[in-house]
Amino acid sequence: MLKNKNIYLLSLGVALGGIVGISSTVLAQAETQTEVTAQVSDALPLEDLKAFTEIFGRIKQDYVEPVSDKKLLEDAIRGMLSGLDPHSAYLVADEFQELKEGTTGQFGGLGIEVSMENGFVKVVSPIDDTPAQRAGIKSGDLIIRLDDKPVKGMSLADAVKSMRGAAGSKILLTIVREGLDTPLKISIIRDVIKTKSVKSKLLDKNYGYVRISSFQSATGENLKEGLAALKKENGGNLNGLVLDLRNNPGGVLNAAVEVSDAFMKNGLIVYTKGRIANSEMRFNAAPDDLIDEAPMVVLINAGSASASEIVAGALQDSKRAIIMGEKSFGKGSVQTILPTSNGSAVKLTTARYYTPSGRSIQAEGIEPDIALAQMKLEALEKSDFKPVKEADLSNHLQNAKEKAAAQTEAENKEKAAAETKDYALNEALNLLKGISIIKR
Repeated sequence: MLKNKNIYLLSLGVALGGIVGISSTVLAQAETQTEVTAQVSDALPLEDLKAFTEIFGRIKQDYVEPVSDKKLLEDAIRGMLSGLDPHSAYLVADEFQELKEGTTGQFGGLGIEVSMENGFVKVVSPIDDTPAQRAGIKSGDLIIRLDDKPVKGMSLADAVKSMRGAAGSKILLTIVREGLDTPLKISIIRDVIKTKSVKSKLLDKNYGYVRISSFQSATGENLKEGLAALKKENGGNLNGLVLDLRNNPGGVLNAAVEVSDAFMKNGLIVYTKGRIANSEMRFNAAPDDLIDEAPMVVLINAGSASASEIVAGALQDSKRAIIMGEKSFGKGSVQTILPTSNGSAVKLTTARYYTPSGRSIQAEGIEPDIALAQMKLEALEKSDFKPVKEADLSNHLQNAKEKAAAQTEAENKEKAAAETKDYALNEALNLLKGISIIKR
């Protein structure tokens, strides 16, 4: 039986396309006083248990190298859970701690986004106002040593784990920087790093863009801040919004509910069903819409999973947004994290979630309203050839104001297309502008 345990309920994200780190995040943490009593309806499978103990003994006695009881039992638990489905798992203490850090978007570290290049860790960018930025780390730096350990031969995950640590602890980075003949040695004191999963900007006057990279516990609040900033920058309300959920592996279920609720005035957002009573949940929208019912386009692709699909499904079923892009991943199950007495945890699939219309997207995914293939938008090469227009004809009637306006508009469109190079995003923006024209 379980008493006074912190129970974590999560909507599991999926690690896709080389994503490194936590692919699942925690929904909620709550104290429970509920006693759970297991009732065994069938007799224990004594023959199978006997076979297990025999094999356990054989490994202990005959395996080429000694193996500890702890390792054998942990591996047995892992195998038991991994045989259920791809998302159930046994988390040892370190893995459990990483999962909790991924949930909050807060951890002890340096504050750099990194990738792997030729066996070394390459700095993609330092995060603003973090120890790495203050120490002078720059984009493009190659980290070749962490303290006295060479990075060559490490996996990216191991390197990231080495750079993380308790706030206040110190690490020495040896860095190769382009233009310098000798490596730099930079000592950095770790601090608490807070990452934001929401980024926003104006695509064009009156049209906003919000990118959500994962669903963390603070994502809902960050979204509200981002939308408020967009409206302030625009000097009023927006005429349309693009919500980008591409390659978002999922995360906290509550965050997905908050994001959906930000754009819905009423109705069901999502519900879950499972075998146990507390797996049955329903979430409904509150009567507010943070962008005052302005048209929306939600971008999804094959990397949009779990919590991303909850948002896309809710906005699609409620007719609140147009879903554009590719069919999503199709992960429609909920995992519960049950901490154990040894500091580890069991991650167990306990429910399926359903969109407001009753769709289970497990292994099905969300079908976009407008399907788009993956394409890249490139600006045309400049050419000396120009088509002949009325303005080029001799003795044409002058309209300097209209000519200047048309030329400026054309130049702005070409510049925007060249800078964006994102076919799906441009299509979404064009659709929003079309809707706005029709409404006028």
